[in-house]
Amino acid sequence: QVQLVESGGGSVQAGGSLRLSCVASGDTSKLCMAWFRQAPGQEREGVAVLDADGSTVYADSVKGRFTISEDNLKNTLYLQMDSLQPSATAMYYCAADTSPTYGGSWSFVFLSGESYTYWGQGTQVTVSS
Repeated sequence: QVQLVESGGGSVQAGGSLRLSCVASGDTSKLCMAWFRQAPGQEREGVAVLDADGSTVYADSVKGRFTISEDNLKNTLYLQMDSLQPSATAMYYCAADTSPTYGGSWSFVFLSGESYTYWGQGTQVTVSS
C-alpha cells in the first residue's frame, strides 16, 4: 500500500510559478510516480511522469515549462510549474504504481491514469489572466 498527500496548490497570475509536492508513504520502493490534472468538465490528463529508473515523460502541453523531480530522502515528488497559463487551472493529483521497469504491468502506459493504483486527494491550481 502507498499513501500520497499533495500540497502546494494555490492561485497565481498568468506567467507565474508554483511548485507542487507529493509526500509518499508506505511501500515506496520501485514506484513510477506521476502528476495528473483534471479541470471541471474535462477528462483527466497526464502531465508528467518520473519512473523508478529516473526517466521522465511529459505531456506535450507542458514540455519546457513543467519539471518533475523527487527527493528520495524525503519520499517527496515535485512538480515545478513555470510560465503558467489560465489553461493550467485544474485539480492536480499525484499518482503511483509499481514501475514497469521493475516488474510492474507489461501494459503500463505512463500518461494514462488507468495505469496507476494509488492516488492522492488532489491540490487545486488556479491561474488567472
